[in-house]
Amino acid sequence: MKTSTFLAAVTALAGTVAAESMAKLRELKIDTWARQQEVGAYDIDRYQATAATSCVNGKAGEYQCSNVDLKGFLRHQDMGSSTRKGNDIWGWTAPNGREFATVGQTDGTAFVELLSDGSLVYLGRLPTQTTSSSWRDMKVIGNHVYIGSEASNHGLQVFDLTKLLDVDPSSPKVFSTTSDLTAIYKGFGSSHNIVAHEETNMIYAVGTAASAGCRGGLFMVNVTNPASPVKAGCLSAGGYVHDAQCVIYKGPDTRYTGKEICFNFNEDTLDIVDVTSKSSPKTLSSKTYNGASYTHQGWLVDSSMKYLLLDDELDEYYGNGNASNKKTTTYIVDISSLTAPTFSGIYQSPATSIDHNQYVVKGLSYQSNYGSGLRIVDVSSIPSKPDGSGLEQVGFFDCYPEDDSYGGRAEFTGSWSVYPFFKSGYVLLNSIERGVFSLKYTGAGAAFASE
Repeated sequence: MKTSTFLAAVTALAGTVAAESMAKLRELKIDTWARQQEVGAYDIDRYQATAATSCVNGKAGEYQCSNVDLKGFLRHQDMGSSTRKGNDIWGWTAPNGREFATVGQTDGTAFVELLSDGSLVYLGRLPTQTTSSSWRDMKVIGNHVYIGSEASNHGLQVFDLTKLLDVDPSSPKVFSTTSDLTAIYKGFGSSHNIVAHEETNMIYAVGTAASAGCRGGLFMVNVTNPASPVKAGCLSAGGYVHDAQCVIYKGPDTRYTGKEICFNFNEDTLDIVDVTSKSSPKTLSSKTYNGASYTHQGWLVDSSMKYLLLDDELDEYYGNGNASNKKTTTYIVDISSLTAPTFSGIYQSPATSIDHNQYVVKGLSYQSNYGSGLRIVDVSSIPSKPDGSGLEQVGFFDCYPEDDSYGGRAEFTGSWSVYPFFKSGYVLLNSIERGVFSLKYTGAGAAFASE
């Protein structure tokens, strides 16, 4: 974007619009996916198995790309799913260095190994605890994965990932939801997202059902002993939390050094919360922004903890605020003061698409943006240019070619999430329709001096 455009956008940050609730967002998505079902988007053999393909002249096979090679791919049907619909993804590195992924699907969780050449091998799956649901989320602490779902009465599945080390890939295993679980925690039934804080052995389930008694806020579970999860507390004061990132704070606001701080994405606000005391968590601030339509997710820019990126899932859909052109819009938040954060600027992707999840590794934000797929943005300039004028897309892989002829669409199709934290440098993308992609960024890197 031009600098003048950025200045106008930052000036516009003073106003607000009414945001939607999760109930409305859920309705919009279910309608979209029902239409997709009608046209056969999840049919068996709808998509072909795809071999590793380098990105050459802007294409890797049928997929548009830039500086990202396709190294491996498995369809949802290849990973044992009968519904063939995907959602979240997370990774695990075994003590011996082998890399694995937990691949969310509407009817369970698939397990795959990422090999040294980037190819993927299916090892087995853990079915849903109750019924299928479009929402399944998982995170890893140590050697265990913690899986929640919006399926009724699902609870929190606790699975020991070391069980994968001895699986013969020629005979994938369907694990039992009773005998193969380390635990099944029933302190809550359904949940929308699972947030993990490895440093404190805490799982924060968010978007839990009303029966959990936490108003959809942070439902705190101590998993120091994975076989015996214990409820540690609840933050209900801010209402529904859609997602969060929790850290031991080491940022510029020295009043909170060493405290456990969660950055909560609360539908229409960014809430910053001190959860050091699980019995009496304290909200430090709650901040909205121009165009707030559904505050969805975000991530700290770097280890200095001075800036944060935030994505809104409905601003592009409705064309609200700075996203009136329906280009994927990322908000930059100055969190130098945890009690008085300020929205300092925005970045807009060249693609028309809705944003969903993003994670930052060494100055690069790996964004999962529905129909435009993986977008890699160099965010290393934010400390010197917090208005966003220095941000630049440095690579992408578009996993949803169906909307290419339209120049992209702001719809809930394509990429659900990405996992960019493997030491090998491979990035895994889980798409709703197709399956899991193994990708490798080949462009110039970016790293902060402090990383």
